[in-house]
Amino acid sequence: MDPYIVVLTGFGAVVLLTAWLPMVLKDLPLTLPIACVALGAAIFAVPDVPGVIPHPGERIALVERLSELVVIIALLGAGLKIDRPFGWFRWRIAWRLLGIAMPLTIAALALLGHGLLGLGAATALLLAAALAPTDPVLASDVQVGPPGSGEEDEVRFSLTSEAGLNDGLAFPFVLLAVFLTRDAGAGTFAEWLVYAVGWKIAVGAGVGYLAGRGLGWLTFHLPNRARLSRTGVGFVALGITCLVYGLCEMARGYGFLGVFVAALALRATQAGHPYHKRLHDFAEELERLLMMMVLVLFGGTITGAGLLAALTWPAVVFAVLAIFLVRPLAGWICLLGVPRPADEKLAIGFFGIRGIGSIYYLAYALQRGRFEAPDLLWSTAGLIVLVSILLHGVTVTPAMSRLDRRRRARVPEAPIPPRGEALPSADPPSPGPGSAPGP
Repeated sequence: MDPYIVVLTGFGAVVLLTAWLPMVLKDLPLTLPIACVALGAAIFAVPDVPGVIPHPGERIALVERLSELVVIIALLGAGLKIDRPFGWFRWRIAWRLLGIAMPLTIAALALLGHGLLGLGAATALLLAAALAPTDPVLASDVQVGPPGSGEEDEVRFSLTSEAGLNDGLAFPFVLLAVFLTRDAGAGTFAEWLVYAVGWKIAVGAGVGYLAGRGLGWLTFHLPNRARLSRTGVGFVALGITCLVYGLCEMARGYGFLGVFVAALALRATQAGHPYHKRLHDFAEELERLLMMMVLVLFGGTITGAGLLAALTWPAVVFAVLAIFLVRPLAGWICLLGVPRPADEKLAIGFFGIRGIGSIYYLAYALQRGRFEAPDLLWSTAGLIVLVSILLHGVTVTPAMSRLDRRRRARVPEAPIPPRGEALPSADPPSPGPGSAPGP
């Protein structure tokens, strides 16, 4: 049989399932990622199929680029859906998750990688940095709703903003791991600090902001007959994503950070315009399709390529601690003193979903540094991603429904004002009954 016809048929089935499955699974404790992984594992478990799909380490450049594409599209969609104006106080939980929870997670996972798995400093740091960020792709079920939908409670907003920013801000630690594999030199740490932390973050955020504002002007402020918003087409979102990412990378900045910042800057331009929803909807549809393809392949590597073959019992213990202890504890610590109910804090800590971003970081770093036990890294990260998909997928629907019911039972939160309008008061809103006391 012609392989092209087989691939074409399979692609058509994936597209149809991408549209159909979310509707079927909406009220069930299951998610599209679970169905994708199960489908891939089932297909490649057929006796004649194993061996067709390679191990990620054998096609590492392709794995890097495919996972990279999915992540940047997800980052654009995450930025476009946020209604809340950017600000220090309004985003205070996101800053705590980035500035406290993520470094704590990286430190704890690096120590566990060294102590449990016997990895060297560079390899342990790489594994920790790859597993630290909340994935913007697989975390879509705990993110805010479409632009202007009003589905932006504190839990969903915190996880969305964290997922949007931490993929870019975990990159310095990945690069530090790469630097540590090189020959020691007096300027190595200084080079990392100035270049990977200072320059690349500043350039990524700066280019992203300028590009977002410029694209906002082209989209909404040109004379009526020339503005992009008049086209009404959603595939402009793909052009924005690729253009901004490319500009940031050419300027040696973090493209992940730049795409998310550009989406926020674009969203701040004519925030109430319905074209934002059109852009978001196209990005979400494309993200869902690419995600399904990647996760079908991910499931296939488990049964058809031996992705988990290098697992050891210490690696299983590492995975359990990473999911059930390290991230929830780091999330709880970073939220100490924040006047939010305990159930919301637990949810923010627990739903730090690991996924396609972790796959990208491993693929990126393993091509640029000399790391030990790459098969063990792939197996350990693969197990954590698999458990995260299953665990968080099964629990997200009932957990978020319960949080919504309890939140409605409390005094409603003060509404977030539209972009461009001032808050009613400079003081934070008073917590409702049942909320934790303020600091």
